[in-house]
Amino acid sequence: MQCECLSLRSPITALQIVGDFILSGEGASVLLYPLDAAHGHSKKLSCDVLRNYRVHGIEPRDGVSDPTLLAVFGGKGVAVLELNTQGDEPVLRPAGQLYELHDWIWDLRWLQDSNQPATYFALALSHNSVALCDYWARRILRQVNCDEKCILYSARFVGCSWDELVLVAGTVFNQLVLWRMQGPTDSKGRVQTERRISGHSGVIFSIDYMEPSGILASASDDRSIRLWKVGNLRRALEAGGQQTECLLQLYGHRSRVWCVRLLANCVISAGEDSTCLVWSYSGQVTGTFRGHGGSVRALAVSKDQEWLVTGGVDSGIRLWTIGKMKSEDTTITQLHFGQALEARHPKALTSVDTSFVLVMTGSGSIYSCCLATGIWRLLLEDPNYQSYSLLAATRLLNGDVLCAVGNIKGNIKIFPVSKPEEAVEQQEHQGKVHSLSWAWRDGQSPGQGNLFSSGAEGEMVWWEVSSARSQLNWRVKCRYLLPPCRHRWHTSVAFIPDLPYLVCADRRGSILLYSTEEGHPATSAQRPVSVQSGLHGKSGATSVLYHRGLVYSTGRDGCYGQLWLQSGQLGLLRIQRACQGVGWVEQLLPAAGGHLLALGFHGADFVAWILETEQRLLCIACGGGHRSWTFSHSTSGDNLFAYIKSGSVYACWRKPTGGCGKVVKEALHGREITSIRHVGRLEAGTSLLATGSEDTVINILTIDQTTGRLAKLTTISDHISSVRTMAVVGCGLGSSALLFSAGGRAQLQCCRLHLSHEDASLSPRCQVEHLASHRLSEDWERRKNRHRMLKMDPETRYMSIVVVDGGLDSEVESHSSWHFLGAACSDGAVRLFVIAEGGKKILLLAESFYHQRCVLKLQTFTHQLTFRERRVFLCSAATDGRIALWDISWIIKKAKDENILLNRTHQPWEAEAVNGDPNKEQKVGCKEEIKLRGSSSNLKVL
Repeated sequence: MQCECLSLRSPITALQIVGDFILSGEGASVLLYPLDAAHGHSKKLSCDVLRNYRVHGIEPRDGVSDPTLLAVFGGKGVAVLELNTQGDEPVLRPAGQLYELHDWIWDLRWLQDSNQPATYFALALSHNSVALCDYWARRILRQVNCDEKCILYSARFVGCSWDELVLVAGTVFNQLVLWRMQGPTDSKGRVQTERRISGHSGVIFSIDYMEPSGILASASDDRSIRLWKVGNLRRALEAGGQQTECLLQLYGHRSRVWCVRLLANCVISAGEDSTCLVWSYSGQVTGTFRGHGGSVRALAVSKDQEWLVTGGVDSGIRLWTIGKMKSEDTTITQLHFGQALEARHPKALTSVDTSFVLVMTGSGSIYSCCLATGIWRLLLEDPNYQSYSLLAATRLLNGDVLCAVGNIKGNIKIFPVSKPEEAVEQQEHQGKVHSLSWAWRDGQSPGQGNLFSSGAEGEMVWWEVSSARSQLNWRVKCRYLLPPCRHRWHTSVAFIPDLPYLVCADRRGSILLYSTEEGHPATSAQRPVSVQSGLHGKSGATSVLYHRGLVYSTGRDGCYGQLWLQSGQLGLLRIQRACQGVGWVEQLLPAAGGHLLALGFHGADFVAWILETEQRLLCIACGGGHRSWTFSHSTSGDNLFAYIKSGSVYACWRKPTGGCGKVVKEALHGREITSIRHVGRLEAGTSLLATGSEDTVINILTIDQTTGRLAKLTTISDHISSVRTMAVVGCGLGSSALLFSAGGRAQLQCCRLHLSHEDASLSPRCQVEHLASHRLSEDWERRKNRHRMLKMDPETRYMSIVVVDGGLDSEVESHSSWHFLGAACSDGAVRLFVIAEGGKKILLLAESFYHQRCVLKLQTFTHQLTFRERRVFLCSAATDGRIALWDISWIIKKAKDENILLNRTHQPWEAEAVNGDPNKEQKVGCKEEIKLRGSSSNLKVL
């Protein structure tokens, strides 16, 4: 049976831009993508050229019209491709066969000399030698060696003909070595080194040279980029000539630097920290491109230096604009008060767009500050709102900006910013107003807004506000009662489109659902119809948002939650960490491309990032979130962040420089893929896959079996360590499946995948419902007499898991949602878990340390003898060379008969089962053992 590659996902190791196309080296293949259709390319071409070698470089032959010849090299192999772009569709095909050499190839240069045929090229080899290759004749014509005998980590040719060819080599001794093909030789015939350049404290991974300015760039393992003044390298260095000078040492990457490129106006570098930096020749960072999920290993620049393409180990390719990019240095401006003396004691501020901010002072004055002119204007002054006051503003669809303020006496005042003299005021709460917030309701008139206020005794009031020609009318629409707690006020409200509900977040960390149906008297307060209590812990929930059929919540616990509405009840799908290092998530905002923009705090820094990709857009050292601050962004991408610090108002706004980059090829995983499972088939020709990786992420993908196109549906980031193994139950052609995942830190997760098709023309959607999780360290803390036990190793890893057949069917209906899971562990144990899907609980049922060595693999099977009941077996294999068979039928039956999941705690059985007499318990242990002896493949039953 012959196998054919349908789809390839591999680290991007080489990139090149040829005309209107991007060429990428992925594994042993070269793939072609259109440059002008980076968003969702319709067609790609691929050519497998290097067989078992990984592509290291793609070098087009200059000065040749269509078809363009491309030399592809990597490992010890080189091949030539032909790219023809004259027709309606581009054609990429091999122009010759793979030619293998005796050494690794670091660089290739087409020779354009009248004395040399058009298909000659020079090859820089890893032992500091250069070979002159006749590709079509498939032979080496000449090989020259340098007197510096060492291994190379990088190399770069300078020159286009053999007579003037110079090699700049990065050696294992952290040096740059320059030597010429026609340079003087020593007594052994080796070419003498012309110049040595030292300075790096690590090996050199990348070299580039810009001939017009005579500047050489090197990127190193020491996390730095260095620029050297070397002059014209095509000319031999005369005695006493120009000495090499280090112009700049650039430090900005947090890890090793893989690539560097010199352009006319800037320097570009990419590194292991998943970042691509743009530097000015004065040494300043003028651009930062983030978007890859792993190390950036390749980059290419178009000839007009307008476009930059980056490729990473996450198999993703992104396209960035660099032609008109300006400095991205974020400037924080202090807003000087000028003649507005009262504004010198600000207490609160807010904004509705990026043009102005509203500031409330301690004396009860409200000012408007135009950010373009810096002019302050007094809008309102009321001593009743001094000392304590709340401030909230919104822009209606008709363009009016409404501002609401609340004070310690329960008064609420609303006024239009354009005519503050039209303010209306009312005392509604007995005691201070704890919170104010505006909410948008689908279908409301352009001049209508919805204000929510919380007062004493947990009462939340919904105000319906109308603005016509800057004249205000408002009335109490409804009253709601928050659940009893110490901090009893709301933090955010969102309406559910097309349904008579609103969802609310409160200070105790709960998410509440209320009815908005007409007919309820405005004098009595409604109670919530559904509650997700304490979802974000005692730190509190900060916001709610309805987006693409789901309710999103955020909290000061650094997490965001996904909930759905079913039959008038809130159901929790999952709650997970929003971004590594971020301990406070304040808000989620809809962004371009269907993404979500997340706002939060990383220690004392305010950060804004794309939730799905964790690409950071803004980072401001403001001192933390325990202060009044506001954030606004426009459709053009402008961002405004203003905050109060030490009695002053600061504003920071920035236009996007490189953006998040256009996605040429969607990324998959940033580290090694450790597990892949086929979940099921969605429709004819489309399958669902789950992939787990060392980057702690699980991706749910669809693959088109006709085109091989992979599409990512969703990402699961619940694991705190690597994902080693997965197991799937259900799906087939169904609409849901149960996914088990396990890995490092002895963590086991269980979730259900819900699949839906909103539109036949669109890709399916996958919602993840988190059911249960289990960690051995937490289970050990609940055990009785644990002080007498040896504490489990916190670094234990699950190496393999398998869903076990339940054996005999139970007549108890509750057992229908039970699943038994066997796990092979690195601490030498074989463990058996029981999972109740309905009760969302995982229980460690039994364990055995029979192997005493790391158990690598686990499988299950059933066997039924004539006139006997079916029996369930486990088969385990460990690093001790043993394969053990376990009969677990009676363990499963005992667990069902005792309804074990009703117990709050359970001491794991030591592989105990009932054998023969169901009333007599005995240790069964290993049923049978097979041991591998010696280096042969013979099996011996012991």
